[in-house]
Amino acid sequence: MMIAAFEGWNDAGSAASSAVATLGEAWRAREVRSLDPEPYHDFQVNRPIQSRDADGNRRLEWPVTTVSVALSPQLGRSVVLAQGTEPSMRWRTYCNELLDAAEELRVGTIVTVGALLADAPHTRPIPVQTSSDDPQVQALLGVEGSDYEGPTGIVGVLGHLAAERGMHTLSVWAAVPHYVAQPPSPKATLALLSALEEILGEPVPTGELAEDAEAWQRGVDELAAEDPEIAEYVRQLEEAKDTVDLPEASGEAIAREFERYLRRRGETS
Repeated sequence: MMIAAFEGWNDAGSAASSAVATLGEAWRAREVRSLDPEPYHDFQVNRPIQSRDADGNRRLEWPVTTVSVALSPQLGRSVVLAQGTEPSMRWRTYCNELLDAAEELRVGTIVTVGALLADAPHTRPIPVQTSSDDPQVQALLGVEGSDYEGPTGIVGVLGHLAAERGMHTLSVWAAVPHYVAQPPSPKATLALLSALEEILGEPVPTGELAEDAEAWQRGVDELAAEDPEIAEYVRQLEEAKDTVDLPEASGEAIAREFERYLRRRGETS
């Protein structure tokens, strides 16, 4: 399985790229390959970054896409992680190079992770949608196909080309409140990691992310309280969200949360 996320258009609040980075850090992913950015990036759009290393030497950091391999601690499954910045050009060539690397690592499933801005209240759980147009994935995970039509980002192209190669594909998207779009968005990152846990079948250590998410929500609460118009808008979003979600407060949803709790408890015991 390869899990891929890209900074840029597909990554509202940096939630998707942060989720994959957190997974890589938690499972001590080892980089095995990188894609040369020269053919794919307009460096006036994604500029290299100058910095100094520990010895004081100046260095340049380019917008490189990395491919890393992690070993899941409980099931011992190899998970490939792809991280980078959405390229400026040659998307088909870029995706095919990435998929070539995936095939060399015997990857059979591509999971793309994204985040979009939406009319979602920050005070409620971040909505996450997992979808797939692959009938086998639909049957295995109980998910539906996406009905989205419109402009797509690099994750959409990657998933499409992977399916053409006969690979299994699914996508995971979080809805980030549009009025707090500035990264980071730890609550959305945490929601994406919870969805990835369901797909991977084992818990992912999240460190202080839960505390960061609570602090983020308190900070947005304070900002909203200072502006009556924003406070009223948030209240309207809450009412709309609660109306939609009320029928979904099912025993099945409660059971899923309890299963996640037990997995985390087993991890720390």
